[in-house]
Amino acid sequence: MNTFAAVDLGASSGRVMVGRVGPGSLSLDAVNRFANEPVRAGGTLYWDILALYRGVLEGLRLAGPVDGIGIDSWAVDYGLLDATGTLLGNPVHYRDSRTEGAAAKVAAVVGEDRLYALTGLQKLPFNTIYQLVAAAATPQLAAARQLLMIPDLLAYWLTGETGAEFTNASTTQLLDLGSGGWAGELMSALGIRPTLFPPLRAPGTVIGPVRPELGLGTPDVIAVGSHDTASAVVGVPAAGDNFAYISCGTWSLVGVELDAPVLTEASRLANFTNEGGVDGTVRYLRNVMGLWPLQECLREWGAPDLPVLLCEAAAVPAFQAVVDLDDSVFLAPGDMVGRLSRASGCSLPGPAETVRCILDSLALAHRRAVRQAQELSGRHVDAVHIVGGGARNELLCQLTADACGLPVLAGPVEATAFGNVLVQARAAGTISGDLSALRALLRETQQIVRYEPRGDAAAWHAVERRLEA
Repeated sequence: MNTFAAVDLGASSGRVMVGRVGPGSLSLDAVNRFANEPVRAGGTLYWDILALYRGVLEGLRLAGPVDGIGIDSWAVDYGLLDATGTLLGNPVHYRDSRTEGAAAKVAAVVGEDRLYALTGLQKLPFNTIYQLVAAAATPQLAAARQLLMIPDLLAYWLTGETGAEFTNASTTQLLDLGSGGWAGELMSALGIRPTLFPPLRAPGTVIGPVRPELGLGTPDVIAVGSHDTASAVVGVPAAGDNFAYISCGTWSLVGVELDAPVLTEASRLANFTNEGGVDGTVRYLRNVMGLWPLQECLREWGAPDLPVLLCEAAAVPAFQAVVDLDDSVFLAPGDMVGRLSRASGCSLPGPAETVRCILDSLALAHRRAVRQAQELSGRHVDAVHIVGGGARNELLCQLTADACGLPVLAGPVEATAFGNVLVQARAAGTISGDLSALRALLRETQQIVRYEPRGDAAAWHAVERRLEA
């Protein structure tokens, strides 16, 4: 039995989990949970990266002696280092408004079809490529000598070693899908210095030992699927290849796992993305707004009892109000209840009705993304796996099964941390095998809840058409 620390940073919270792994054995315990609260200063929205680092260090101390440490986080955001290796200010939050208009600037230089053929990524206004174009000519970017994605920045502070883990690098829209390396010509055409970007490293690479002065011992920091969705997909307990996954938290990442990217024009127009996965796989998926609107409403309401609210929402008749959660009107924080009411075109008299609107709408978004993933990739789906925080939401899981007309297998909630730990354990030689072997260990050791589709499939079809009208 070996012990590994999984540092898992989400858009609203962070956690340090301790995984214990041996032949036929896998367990996970949380040792530290901490808030991830952005800070607005001078009109810019920042991540409080030092508070996150403090939470990580506290968690690693609480974890005690471990055999390895892996770090994953959300995608696209980065920190800049100067020539001495010092961080040049807090990383800017992807929800900041600075990227407004950046996509048009990029499209004027490289057409959207060419950009998709090169990078395989969906067009999202906050992708790293747009953040860097928006930051052009700023003193901070001029002084920068190294760009590190968030997990790589934390690994650098722990080890002193710089690098760019592949799965998170693949979310920047600056990676050449064909060569598997940085797209230097694209960067240069956009005025982005290729020298900012460190060498790539694959999941399972040993980055280096923790600095002794940190007082954590000297376990190795191991590159995992450092984009949290890459680790979450490793943590999907699927049997076989014919599955769709929904990594459901602040965002819902909905897709299938493939061996090769899908770069058709239909795929580009549907805004599907081809992101790097562990073991050379492709995470073919679409970003759906996820539970962000619900999180914002709960904040506006003063954090009411969610289980009670979900029971009340389950009693609300279906489809009284639905919205397109992919609409960018829901991206920013603030006044979420009002925006949902206006977008739905009808009154939402109370929290229960608002929650039902969100969950019906999210299930519809899941339905659309799962169907499109099959049509565009040619991969047939027999079941949908929901992992992450959304796996706790029984109403959402049942509505997703109903909407998709497919069984939903919910859990594990901590799939990202499990995927993180499993990649570490394999790199350390504790376990062996391919992704199917790692997932078999999950199925043997973790509880999965199954939801069968029920209700009227025609009703879901009708409300989807109503929403599209």
